[in-house]
Amino acid sequence: MFGFSQEFAEYRAYNEGDDPRFIDWNVYARTGKTYTKRFLGDTNSHLMILLDTSASMGFGGPPVSKLRYAQFLAASLAFLANRQHDAVGCMIFDEEVRDFRAPSSRGGKLQGVLHCIDSATASTGTKFDKPFDKFREQVTRRGLVAVISDFYCDIDELLAGVRPLAWQGQDVVLFQVLDKEELDPEFKSNVLLEDLETGKAVEVAPQFMREDYRLRIRSHIKNLKKAAAGIGADHVLVDTSDPLDQALRNYLLFRQKRR
Repeated sequence: MFGFSQEFAEYRAYNEGDDPRFIDWNVYARTGKTYTKRFLGDTNSHLMILLDTSASMGFGGPPVSKLRYAQFLAASLAFLANRQHDAVGCMIFDEEVRDFRAPSSRGGKLQGVLHCIDSATASTGTKFDKPFDKFREQVTRRGLVAVISDFYCDIDELLAGVRPLAWQGQDVVLFQVLDKEELDPEFKSNVLLEDLETGKAVEVAPQFMREDYRLRIRSHIKNLKKAAAGIGADHVLVDTSDPLDQALRNYLLFRQKRR
């Protein structure tokens, strides 16, 4: 999932959970011992998770808010990367960078990353310039960058931060996490909606939500996906009403097709 090079690096004893595709059966036939081949992409790559904890991420549920779903997703990606012996790091941000853990594959570091993810809370607005600037300052090794957010932002401003990462050789994927009510709202009467980040409120009619709003949200998703593809990044839409394992499976299949 996270490897980039197929140049052979070394052998390593097979451990439960390792991908059996990399077992060297010739060595097994000669020695009776099971070893897997490791490649430079397996030993040198990393996963860096950038998790948006702005106020809008607190929307959703039951059973879970967008942020809680995003935390489950981030933790799952971190665990999968760790099982592949990749270095894992994370950054928690809203308008500021709230927490940062540099990518590391050292024993015990995964627990620190998971604690960082689990302790995140939703608050304030969103700015993408500061987390991306800090990322470029702190992380120079090429790897996978998973940005998890609802991406309620100006797409051009987002690309201004993402584009340098793509030019740096990072493999960027944008996980857009949205609640079912944001994708297909079902209001039967006028409602007063409040922006969780600015506090501004507006009254909307059911007809607007059924027609204009749905066109706008789908247009935003389409434009984000197109913009991401334009700089070589991936875009994955995640509906919080879908089981997490389904979201992960769809993503893994998506990545496999790109290899």
